Amino acid sequence: MSKELRDIDERTNLTGNSMFELLLFRLGEAPGGSGRRELFGINVFKVREILVMPEVTVMVNAPPSVMGIANVRGQMIPVINLAAIAGCNPTKGLGILLVTEFARTTQAFAVEEVNEIVRLGWKHVLSAEGNGGGLVTSIARLDGDAENTRLAQVLDVEQILRDVFPQQHQGVQDGEVVTKLKLPPGTVVLAADDSAVARMMIEEGLKAMDVPYIMTKTGKEAWDRLQAIATDAAAEGKTIKDKVALVLTDLEMPVMDGFTLTRNIKQDQRFKGVPVIIHSSLTGTANEGHVKSVGADAYIAKFVAEELGATIREVLSQVK
Repeated sequence: MSKELRDIDERTNLTGNSMFELLLFRLGEAPGGSGRRELFGINVFKVREILVMPEVTVMVNAPPSVMGIANVRGQMIPVINLAAIAGCNPTKGLGILLVTEFARTTQAFAVEEVNEIVRLGWKHVLSAEGNGGGLVTSIARLDGDAENTRLAQVLDVEQILRDVFPQQHQGVQDGEVVTKLKLPPGTVVLAADDSAVARMMIEEGLKAMDVPYIMTKTGKEAWDRLQAIATDAAAEGKTIKDKVALVLTDLEMPVMDGFTLTRNIKQDQRFKGVPVIIHSSLTGTANEGHVKSVGADAYIAKFVAEELGATIREVLSQVK
C-alpha cells in the first residue's frame, strides 16, 4: 500500500473513534488592537492541497473579499481573503493558499501561515453559538481537558461562502418548484446541523416540501432529543417509528459528530428501522465510504432541495 493510501486509511479509521484532524492556521493580528494572532482551524478532509501563494489575477467587479482567481493545475479557482472576512491584520502577508472542496464547490482561502495538524476527539470541540462571533461554529480545545488549553476557532465556511457568493449558495431558489413529500402520519424529520446558515437552508427546503421537522444544533442534542421522543412514545404505547420518520444529520458537529450519532442510532435496538441520511458538505468517495461503514442509509451532498427530497423519498420507500 502506498503512503498516500495508508494516510487516507488511517484518517478514515479516526472516525471510528469519534476523532478527526484539524488543520491549524493564522490570519494575522486579531481585531481590537490586542496584537494577538489567534489560531483558526479547518477539517483536513475539506482541504485538497496547501500551496505557497501563486499569482492571483484580479477580477473586475469581484466581491470585496475575493482577491481574484488563481490557476491551480489548470483549474480557475476563486481566492478568498479569509483574513479580511475575519477582520484580522496579516502583518506577515497572505502567503499560503488553502484549496478546499466543500459543498460541491472548489475555492481557495488565503491565510497568513499554516501551523500544524492536530488530532482531536469531537468531545473536545464545543459549540460557539451564542458566544459572539457569528462566523465561528465551534471552539476546539487543542490540549484536551487541560485547564489552560490552547483554543482554535472553527469558522463557519458555509456562512462565509453564502456571504461571499450569495447566488451560488442558496437554499430554495425564488420561483423554484419543489416536489411535496408525504411522511407517515404523525411523524417528523429529526435534523441536526451546527451551522446556522445550513439549518436555515434545510428548514427552507423541508418547509417547501411540506415536511414537519425538529431541528437541532449538534449530534448530542439530536441524540438526547431522539431518546426523549422514544421515552414519550413508549409511554403512549407507540414506537419511535410512530414519531420519527428519519434522522437527517450533518457530519461535522461539536461534542458529537454525525458519524457517532449514526452509530448510536444503528446500534440501539430502540431505534431499529429508523433510517439515517447524512447530509454533508464533506464530499468525495472517502466520506461516502465512511458513511457506509457506520450504517447510514444514504449520503447526499449539500445543498439542493429537490435532490434532498428525492433521497428522503427513496429511503422512506425502503423502510419496512
